[in-house]
Amino acid sequence: MKQIVVISGKGGTGKTIVTSSFAALAKNKVMADCDVDAADLHLILEPDIKERHIFKSGFTARVNREKCGECGKCREICRFDAVTDDFRVDPVSCEGCFFCSRVCPEGAIEMVENTTGEWFLSGTRFGPMVHAKLGVAEENSGKLVTLVRNKAKEVAEEKGCDTVIIDGSPGTGCPVIASLSGVDLALVVVEPTMSGLHDADRVIRVAERFGIRTSMIINKYDLNMEVTSRIAVFSGEKGIELLGKIPFDSKVVSALIEKKTTPEVPGCEAGEAIREIWGKILVRV
Repeated sequence: MKQIVVISGKGGTGKTIVTSSFAALAKNKVMADCDVDAADLHLILEPDIKERHIFKSGFTARVNREKCGECGKCREICRFDAVTDDFRVDPVSCEGCFFCSRVCPEGAIEMVENTTGEWFLSGTRFGPMVHAKLGVAEENSGKLVTLVRNKAKEVAEEKGCDTVIIDGSPGTGCPVIASLSGVDLALVVVEPTMSGLHDADRVIRVAERFGIRTSMIINKYDLNMEVTSRIAVFSGEKGIELLGKIPFDSKVVSALIEKKTTPEVPGCEAGEAIREIWGKILVRV
């Protein structure tokens, strides 16, 4: 079983469009949407949710008023000013450090695990999909990404699938590292802008740090041929294969409106370019 992740140095490069197109082209696969902070692969693949599970991470202090002697030690030692004047805990300010629960002489403070999101096992027209949704302003998205990846791998093993296609998180933070860990190929989607090239360089260096094999594709390459040429030179200097270039195509917008992948739209040049890229990936992976 091979794991292929599509990533980008920033959001909005077309990463999910590429991932959904791979889902349409690949055979015997499982999809995983690891962009849990702003999941959108489901908008195209329209999953039918089969299983829904709660995701818990982190803790918040809670004061048992019946036990509390109002000695003030918890408020004195809390560095986040989470304990109010009436000895209650502000859940927004609480960092879940456990210190207050350790110093309370009455044992009146308990640490309650937070419910921070949900993860789903779904069916789509292209096969099984594991995806998730992190709550607003919640943390630990890296842990949720790891959970989604592990469940996708389990489903692939159970069903005898050859490939796990991962829509990775953008940027270079913890969710990206969780998306990258242990994959067979990281495909970096970059736009032909200097800021796009800069961000792609950053995420490539993260992948290199973990010894992940990396390739690149340029999305909407014909919007700025000068920068496209710079990206091609950059990939050559870094020894990273440039697998292909996707042209700007207004039919991509039509596909998104109709909740279709680019290969499902007749005459879509972007879809044909992605089809060629997928063929190259099959040969290399």
